[in-house]
Amino acid sequence: MKINKKRFGVLSNGEKVKLWTLSAGDLELSLTDYGASWTSLIVPSRNGSKDDVLLGYSNLDGYLYNEPFIGVTVGRFANRIKDASFYIQGKKYNLHANDGKNSLHSGPRGFDKLLWKSESYEEDGGVYVRFELKSQDGDCGFPGNLKAVVCYGLTKSNEIICDYFAKVDQLCPVNLTNHAYFNLAGEGKGDILSHEVLINSSEYVQVDGSCIPTGCLIPVDKTHFDFRERRKITNGSSLFKPFKGYDHCFAVDGETGKLRPCAEVYEPGSGRLMKVSTTQPGVQFYTGNHLKSVNGKQGSCYVKYSGFCLETQRFPDTPNQKSFPSCIFGPDKDYHERSVFSFSV
Repeated sequence: MKINKKRFGVLSNGEKVKLWTLSAGDLELSLTDYGASWTSLIVPSRNGSKDDVLLGYSNLDGYLYNEPFIGVTVGRFANRIKDASFYIQGKKYNLHANDGKNSLHSGPRGFDKLLWKSESYEEDGGVYVRFELKSQDGDCGFPGNLKAVVCYGLTKSNEIICDYFAKVDQLCPVNLTNHAYFNLAGEGKGDILSHEVLINSSEYVQVDGSCIPTGCLIPVDKTHFDFRERRKITNGSSLFKPFKGYDHCFAVDGETGKLRPCAEVYEPGSGRLMKVSTTQPGVQFYTGNHLKSVNGKQGSCYVKYSGFCLETQRFPDTPNQKSFPSCIFGPDKDYHERSVFSFSV
């Protein structure tokens, strides 16, 4: 196991940005403390070749102007909040709208646009980076002083361990996740439509044309949302107008709060298999429908379907949906969720 640290760049205010590289088992994961972002993941194939399976940028500049949220840690609240507002105990809180009239990933300056404190450590047969961020009362419109800690690490068993923690001194919605885009054939190597996906979900969150939940969970049986048996993603342009593909939250079967199987993805050409487990109630499955000529690393250009995301999280718009599992945390209730991504061939 190895941990390497080097400079990734310098912000306009003079702050230095670090790039961490973790090596364990057959994997190599690189992360930067700007946005607590995943920048690359090297994974072997069945023939022994190794590829970077994460979409990303070659340098810091890409992450400074990262409209698709590639690789970032999202907070305080991942996904959408209707009308960029919510109520807690009768008080209205207004957020910044950046997705029409709605808030997406906490607005234009969420946790993905900030420099986190970072330090590395070894623990229980793994190598990790601990990222820490303090968010003041009123940040992005959210109440309370919040401290977030996110730990990402690699184990000798070819797993990425993701632990998300938060403490806040007022009642506040909290929903942290990572927004990594995967292409298991290798970043820049075509689209992901031939990837085979399984999602352990009997119901998905119904949304309107703005991707805002209606409040209903719909059975996946006999619909295009049924991934309970592994099948190809395929082109969804004709099926999901206006979404042009999948951008939907699936309710993960099993007990919320318990680490349980969430999804798996297989890429036939390389033989790579990724499995995801989570304690979260949901997972947002996104097929990169809105990627438009993004200049990626190694000269790659990312377009529609160049990568997919499996963002483990609370359901979107949960602050405004009383029937959804609660996302409200505060002085008497801390936030902790875990997700695990494992790789094999």
